Amino acid sequence: MGFEGAELAVVPLDSERAEDATVTGAKAANLARAAVAGLPTLPGFVLVPTELAPGAPTGNAAVLGAWRGLAGPEGQERPLVVRSSSAHEDTEDSSMAGRFESVLDVRGWENFTTAVQTVLDSARRVRPLRPPEDAPPGDGMAVLVQPMLTAATGGVMFGADPVEGRTDRILVSAVRGGPDQLVDGSTQGVRYQLTRMARLVRIEPAEARGDRTLSHRQQVRLVALARKAERVFGGPQDMEFGFDADGKLWLFQARPITAMAARPARGARLLGPGPVAETLPGVLQPLEEDLWVAPMSHGLTRALDIAGAASRRQLRKLPLVTTVQGRAAADLRLLGAVPSAHPVLDFINPAPGARRAGAAWRVGRLRSALPLLAVDLMADVDQALSDFPPPQEMLSGQMLEAVAWGRQVLSALHAQESLAGALLGPGTGATAAGEALAELAEGRTRGLGDDELIERHPVLLALLPPTLGERPPLPATTGWTTVPRGIGALPVREGLRLRIRWVQEMQAQMVREMGHRMGPGECRLGLSRLVLLRWDELVRAADGEGLPADLAERPARPDTGPLPAAFRLADGHPVAQLPPGRRSQGEGQGAGGGFGAGTAWDGHGERPEHPVLVVRSLDPALAPLLPDLAGLVAETGSALSHLAVLAREYRVPTAVGVPGAVDRFPVGTSLSVDGGTGAVVRTNTDDTDGDTTNTAPRATTDTAPRATTTRKEPAA
Repeated sequence: MGFEGAELAVVPLDSERAEDATVTGAKAANLARAAVAGLPTLPGFVLVPTELAPGAPTGNAAVLGAWRGLAGPEGQERPLVVRSSSAHEDTEDSSMAGRFESVLDVRGWENFTTAVQTVLDSARRVRPLRPPEDAPPGDGMAVLVQPMLTAATGGVMFGADPVEGRTDRILVSAVRGGPDQLVDGSTQGVRYQLTRMARLVRIEPAEARGDRTLSHRQQVRLVALARKAERVFGGPQDMEFGFDADGKLWLFQARPITAMAARPARGARLLGPGPVAETLPGVLQPLEEDLWVAPMSHGLTRALDIAGAASRRQLRKLPLVTTVQGRAAADLRLLGAVPSAHPVLDFINPAPGARRAGAAWRVGRLRSALPLLAVDLMADVDQALSDFPPPQEMLSGQMLEAVAWGRQVLSALHAQESLAGALLGPGTGATAAGEALAELAEGRTRGLGDDELIERHPVLLALLPPTLGERPPLPATTGWTTVPRGIGALPVREGLRLRIRWVQEMQAQMVREMGHRMGPGECRLGLSRLVLLRWDELVRAADGEGLPADLAERPARPDTGPLPAAFRLADGHPVAQLPPGRRSQGEGQGAGGGFGAGTAWDGHGERPEHPVLVVRSLDPALAPLLPDLAGLVAETGSALSHLAVLAREYRVPTAVGVPGAVDRFPVGTSLSVDGGTGAVVRTNTDDTDGDTTNTAPRATTDTAPRATTTRKEPAA
């Protein structure tokens, strides 16, 4: 009959043996279980290797008889669908959605044998991206054969919302015709979010609200099917369905939902890089976190307590500033960066007013006293920094004491800097960054190198983020200039911010020297390992207690891209949130996968370090490109399509239905992708056309001069 390899055995879909996934594959086995449970499934049979079904009919005659029984008498054969049912697909760990071949509208014996061979060949051509550990050896491919149903309306239904991680919602995408238009990513369809009682929560796109792709009665029947399938299989299912011309509902496929987005716990804090990213913009290693994040959190907490901006109970509960994926993030509500979630309750609650009244006398006295207090603190810091000899002339114990002093004084500097910003205003408007840019412009014209420039003008450190590693270079050129007035002319807050940076640099120099002394050689550590210690571990090691046994196995924190502007944590991962009072301005739909950022890529040519794949449609053939993508953006397609399912399994942030994405985001464009809201944001600093699907604050160091600035054309 033309099949390559061993003969195939025929297993009827309504037989007990068909329910065994090790014999017929997960897709066929699930349909067999659904049929037994009374779910509306089509009849059919499965072709499997003979060794998997001993005693089952085998050979050409058996296959021909099964085909004839399903297709009907000669000359009146009805069309069939020939589908894969691999041991590697439709499992709880991996769907392999759309990776193997399916052949629709198969008519006649010759076309049938060709279709079966096509499906079998796809098992040899396609290998699982993540094969399950308990998967059987070999290709593990069975072939499912059923009648071809011409659906009037079809679609995909999830018994839970995998994009938002909600088990109390049911997600449906529907189109006129069969569901193949949705699963291959060529059509977006109409997306319905329903409650488990079939109440419509949301419909997308919004202009489809008057669309009758699915009537209310059909929505109710789908919800009932989803709930019954959940009882049959023990969990919410990913299903393909169709309504025929007579309005009867049919189940074409059911499989576990493989990639449910994590959902933040009720009451989870709203976090974001916010203002703390100005001071700590990069990825921090553990020692950097202990040296700089902990003092910042303590100082800001003290400032909020003094100002009566938050209750001590709230401030004691959790650190105000923390790290997520190595990046600094703060509690946006406590910092006042977002409005309250309950403004009416706050208005009638007397506690905040009483707390602020109790702090008013402190704040009133502090407003007049703070400038002198800050000047005294800055003078003490300047004197202490000038008293430290070069690190090369210090003993290891002395360097450790200097770093410890830095941790204490950073807390005071952060507290006063925060209070100065709240109580004293901008002052003259001059900034340390503005002074630094002026000195840099002058120094560059004189041909001075970075080290000499920083030694002569420490204000230049305001242009560089802190790091315990090798210090990055200063900007190569600058077209801005100011009239240098010296750091003494800076407003109080800017002076305090500059001292924070100086103390951080002092600590970095001490740690670098300690790393050099522990450099290559027997039983030595080196800087790359030193930054992986916690502060208390470094202190114990300096006291002679030795290094942690697992230090050699500790990985450095990777750079996974910037954090969302506002997010909550779910299982340790940030889940982007829209700030209160704002609705998404994005034109796309979120398809899950989290939040990511990188460089636009079309799938051809050299792959960027953090690629964001931007395509016309969610073609399942793109599946091999999914591993390590920073994001996926498609002009068409559904969040329930095969490629979107696979993208969620790989935690690839995905936005679908983004109009003109390929033209608007050409290769090389820096993008961020929010798989929760569907927002795609252009992040190039030199983009001026404002072409984004959404806007969000950027967490960057503020280095733009704000006063006494003039624009100069750079020298040719």
